[in-house]
Amino acid sequence: MDTVQGSLEEAAAATFTRPVPKTARAQMRFLVHQAKGSTRAVAGLLGISQRTVERYLTGQFKRPRPDLAARLTDEVRRRWQPRVRERARQQAATTGGLVIETRARFGFTAAPGTTDDSRVRRITQHLPPQYAARLFTAQAAGAEEQQLREIAAEGLQDIYFKDHGRRAEGLQVEFTDIDYVTIDY
Repeated sequence: MDTVQGSLEEAAAATFTRPVPKTARAQMRFLVHQAKGSTRAVAGLLGISQRTVERYLTGQFKRPRPDLAARLTDEVRRRWQPRVRERARQQAATTGGLVIETRARFGFTAAPGTTDDSRVRRITQHLPPQYAARLFTAQAAGAEEQQLREIAAEGLQDIYFKDHGRRAEGLQVEFTDIDYVTIDY
C-alpha cells in the first residue's frame, strides 16, 4: 500500500477470524442480509438494478463485470466482521499499539549544522497505543490522507528519530514520497 488509509484498512482485514465470502452469490447474499433483506438497498449501493441483485441471489448470474466485482468485494470487506475489527482496534489503541513499516523520504527541520537533508529510509517501528488511537480516531472522523500521514510522521519522529525524547530535541520530521506503508496491529 502506498497510503496510510489503505494500510489501516488492510490491517483491519488481517484481523478477520473467518474468510470473506468469495463468490458473487455469497457476497450478494451477505449484503442483502446486512440490508435486512432489501435487494433495492443493495442495488442502490452497488449501482445496479434490483433485478440484477435478484439474479445473483438465485444463481442466474455468476460472474460480475470487473468493475462490479471490485465494488462488490469492497462493500463486503467494509462490512465484514465489524465487532472483530473493532475489538482489534480497541486492543491496539489501549494496550498493543501498532507496527508501521515504510520506505519513504524523510526530511528534517532541525538546528543549524545538523544533517537535515532528506533521504529515502526503510523503517520498521512499533508505535505505542496513543498513536494507534489517534490514527483510528482520525480515520473514523474521515480525515484526509495528509492528516493520517502527519500522525504517523509524528509517531515516527517521537519514537524512532527522537528516541522517546532522549535526543534530537528540536527535530521536526517530514514524511513524503512514500514508496509503501504497511501497518499491523
